[in-house]
Amino acid sequence: MLVLVAPGQGAQTPGFLTPWLDLPGARDRLAAWSDAIGLDLVHYGTQADADAIRDTSVAQPLLVAAGLLSAAALGDITPGAVAGHSVGEITATAYAGVLSEEAALGFVRTRGLGMARAAAITETGMSALLGGEPEVVFPHLEKLGITPANVNGAGQVVAAGTLEQLAALEADKPEGVRRVVPLKVAGAFHTHHMAPAVDELREASASLDIADPRITYVSNADGKTVATGAEIVARLVNQVSNPVRWDLCMETFQQLGATALIEVCPGGTLTGLAKRALPGVKTVALKSPDDLEAARALIAETGTPAADAAGAE
Repeated sequence: MLVLVAPGQGAQTPGFLTPWLDLPGARDRLAAWSDAIGLDLVHYGTQADADAIRDTSVAQPLLVAAGLLSAAALGDITPGAVAGHSVGEITATAYAGVLSEEAALGFVRTRGLGMARAAAITETGMSALLGGEPEVVFPHLEKLGITPANVNGAGQVVAAGTLEQLAALEADKPEGVRRVVPLKVAGAFHTHHMAPAVDELREASASLDIADPRITYVSNADGKTVATGAEIVARLVNQVSNPVRWDLCMETFQQLGATALIEVCPGGTLTGLAKRALPGVKTVALKSPDDLEAARALIAETGTPAADAAGAE
């Protein structure tokens, strides 16, 4: 069974969309999305520097657009399950048919702007902890007033808090943690610091045209599958200020019988976690169009049906 996943914020790098725009229709598609949400995705994906695309209000729509563009290049397939890490969950809603591509991009634009405003209230950030055991790491973070905002599995926890708290963490690492690595994000996402953005998203979600998923959808909140579109969107709203449990998502992939995992552009982070936490599951990360051949071969190997064969629209 194939799982299709989308990465979260921090995966973007300057110019990462440049090679994708050589695919037929890609530039026009990205330009149309840019007009729809009032953000020049072509510019930010090809010419903007690292600081510009670190901006939350830019990074989030850019990542969703990249995920949709690269997934479309795989052809009309129906994977066994879909999921996304943090903002990648919105990308996954479009894969699953819960939101249209245009609605997903409009919703993530609202999310990015709201979270950027929330992040501006207090100087906050996130750092990845490499190594360490949860029973040691979590109490240490609590002592410092820091939230384990992403529990990613495979020995990786991402901590979030004020810059002062993160500096204290770097100076006083939990036992067993080899490194504390600051992430290229502009706030303490998935913590109480993001609470102001929740109300904005809840209001925006009220006008969305929502459908039930046509593909099994795995939620960051608790790693469970969710069967209704309304519940998925409600979880997307609340997830902004609550921790991401990617470790539980990967446990669910295993329980569902996953044999293959493809991570859409800009791939690499989630396939890296899967290689350590899901032994025997074959992976492909879409970093550039050069990776499409390997991804299509893996799709063929899993016998993943075309969307029309599965009855999808």
